[in-house]
Amino acid sequence: MTDVRTLLAELRRPRLLIRAARFGLADYRRERDLRRLVDVTRADQTVPRLLSEEALMEEERLAGLASYSVARHVELLIALMAEVRLLPRNA
Repeated sequence: MTDVRTLLAELRRPRLLIRAARFGLADYRRERDLRRLVDVTRADQTVPRLLSEEALMEEERLAGLASYSVARHVELLIALMAEVRLLPRNA
């Protein structure tokens, strides 16, 4: 499996989305926020699920769909950044 940190580093998203997510990291509470986004709690299972959810949001954003939610996209990016920090270095 490809290193998830590498995958995260290679994500190309608008600067504003990334900055908002980095800003939101300080307020991220795993027990409160993660339940709203995905239905798994183990970090090794959570990160792939968050990556796939974020990819769907990116597709919606690029397609200009009315169902796209910038707030949800930022929430997913925040959770993704926070959950990757919980993984062991060699995962």
